[in-house]
Amino acid sequence: MKSKRITGIGLLVALSMIVGYFINFPILPQAPFLLYDPGSVFLLIGSFKLGPKVGLLMSFLTAVLFAVITGKGGPYGALMNFVATGTLVFVSASIYFLDHTKKGAIFGVILGTIAMTLIMIPANLIITPIYLGVGREIVVKMLLPAIIPFNLLKGAMSGFLTFILYKRLYPLIISD
Repeated sequence: MKSKRITGIGLLVALSMIVGYFINFPILPQAPFLLYDPGSVFLLIGSFKLGPKVGLLMSFLTAVLFAVITGKGGPYGALMNFVATGTLVFVSASIYFLDHTKKGAIFGVILGTIAMTLIMIPANLIITPIYLGVGREIVVKMLLPAIIPFNLLKGAMSGFLTFILYKRLYPLIISD
């Protein structure tokens, strides 16, 4: 990797972390503990320009560095963040790279959102009981009213913000 590309990746990871730290809020009244943050927007933009593998790398770096620097979420939070965001950006960018059009980007975000939502069902069933120290039956009861809608909304909101900001930020991302 060239230094400009590494710098661009570092900038996107930093923006994702800063935005995630300062801007986060509940989007479902039935689950005020599930907070949306728009940090994944920068990772989506970067993965659309630099590729799905780089998007996955940026998701990993963001999740680990955020947990280490802020102490929020610890290792379980970092893992859940990586699984969710990594799935969203990897699937979205993979589809976009197959069809490098606006339609491909939209289809990519839709499929990325669906993939993230589906992967977070078993992730929550496995990790949340350990992380929060609750019974799995509690997590099962939260799937339909909270976890599934949250992930669908999270993907839709991140995708929408990505489309708004993409053209403005795209020139700032160095790929050479």
